[in-house]
Amino acid sequence: MTHGEQTPAIGGPDSTGHWGRFGGRFVPEALIAALEELDEAHRSATADKAFQAEFDRMLREYANCPSPLYQASRLSESAGADIWLKREDLNHTGAHKIRNVLGQALLAKKMGKKRVIAETGAGQHGVAAATAATYLGLECTVYMGEEDTQRQSLNVARMHMLGAEVVPVTTGSRTLKDAMNEALREWVASVDHTHYLIGSVGGPHPFPALVRDYCRGIGDEARAQILDRIGRLPDHVVACVGGGSNAMGIFTAFLDDDVALHGYEAGGDGYETGRHAATITAGEVGVLHGARTFVLQDEDGQTIASHSISAGLDYPGVGPEHAHLADIGRATYQPVTDAEAMDAMRTLAAKEGIICAIESAHAVAGALRLAKDAPGTTILVNLSGRGDKDMGTAAAYFGLAEGNAQ
Repeated sequence: MTHGEQTPAIGGPDSTGHWGRFGGRFVPEALIAALEELDEAHRSATADKAFQAEFDRMLREYANCPSPLYQASRLSESAGADIWLKREDLNHTGAHKIRNVLGQALLAKKMGKKRVIAETGAGQHGVAAATAATYLGLECTVYMGEEDTQRQSLNVARMHMLGAEVVPVTTGSRTLKDAMNEALREWVASVDHTHYLIGSVGGPHPFPALVRDYCRGIGDEARAQILDRIGRLPDHVVACVGGGSNAMGIFTAFLDDDVALHGYEAGGDGYETGRHAATITAGEVGVLHGARTFVLQDEDGQTIASHSISAGLDYPGVGPEHAHLADIGRATYQPVTDAEAMDAMRTLAAKEGIICAIESAHAVAGALRLAKDAPGTTILVNLSGRGDKDMGTAAAYFGLAEGNAQ
């Protein structure tokens, strides 16, 4: 029997970590035992009522969850659709990332690990990992592409403030892909006492399902909240997609419903220019960071550099469950350019007084585009992070510092 035959159309993965033809475990032999240990620990923790109660307590008392659901009335009026925002930007540390890191850090303690390592692009995951490590008394090292340390210097300072060691990665394109390479190399050498606190729904099995499970509270909360507010489910659920953790977090609660799911990838300078990170739109099936998924690659199968104004979406791969959802047509994925995302960031600030992360602005841009195509419908947007970290980029883009805004 093939992996695809074992896997249901939605949900999963199967026992070997596959969704259809995607996922799996493509890693050095030295990591197999660690991944098996992690899979067993995750399954055990999922069935452990005491573990789940402690996780719920941390989310409630420390991370400020459940996050609010907000009806964006002025944005809705101008767009011509009823737009609701799941305010993950109001979580402690300013993004949905805190859910995943608290779950994984608690799991690391349960496994007896003394140290966590992490990779980060925009820095939100790095800040969240450093926060969770401090909260639970673990050592923390964060790998970050050198280019990203420069465009996200505020988050680098926050990680240092929280006591984490930040290691700039100077290989390759010096972005998220290279940071993840270094984190995987480090994990091979320190796996006996270190947990790799991965930041998205990528990597080898069981990480994609594990991260999704710790993020799924986003969708569970939003589903209950909108049912309470309007008495029915939304017509559309929208999220930005880089690796895809925030999108899987909200999609998971709606997979079995008659609700359209939309992921918006980083279109960079434009799909036609080749300078983008629209992995599902333009990628081919390949293996990246331990999993089979859609990957941006050249004609020889070599991974090529991605581009996005958003450091958090600047990644040439995507989580394998997203690849599967695209493959079976359960979710649609479209690119949003840097210019569209920045316009959406400014529009949301002007209409609602909310400055979102540039990552999240891709989702807002997608929602505004969707509102034109499907006016009068109800659109639920996962606002995955706040924009404080991106103000340097935004100020330069709009000319705010010079007083001659576009």
